[in-house]
Amino acid sequence: MAPKHTVAIDAEALAGRRFEYQEDISLVEDLDLMELTPGGDLNWLEDIHLLEEQGTPAVFDRYSNAFLKIYFEIPEGREDELARKVLMKHLISGNSYGIQLKEKHCKFHQVELGPWVADSKSVGDNYQRPILEGWDPPAH
Repeated sequence: MAPKHTVAIDAEALAGRRFEYQEDISLVEDLDLMELTPGGDLNWLEDIHLLEEQGTPAVFDRYSNAFLKIYFEIPEGREDELARKVLMKHLISGNSYGIQLKEKHCKFHQVELGPWVADSKSVGDNYQRPILEGWDPPAH
């Protein structure tokens, strides 16, 4: 049997499951984007828009280079706001695959969950390059 050909991957495929906030608007309604944004600067969020992935509303998670699909009804006029709230819920929950990779692969000091979570642990202070067992670098 030939392997399944995939052109894009979404957050569900990376995580192996769907997240509750993708299906329930009430889980993101109360998020305060100003409160979550350090320094009160929402400029970076202005680039976040509701998109569509395979016919489903979605927001792009640039930390994992994947779409996060949204399955609840999105009221007209609130498309970008709700896309931003779903993305922020995804990031502050630590569910973004890119954030999950930080502990092992981060090469410089930073907070794991980003500046949005005040008590987030630090990562990247003790980076050690992975070594592939049985491989020696070529002689130069």
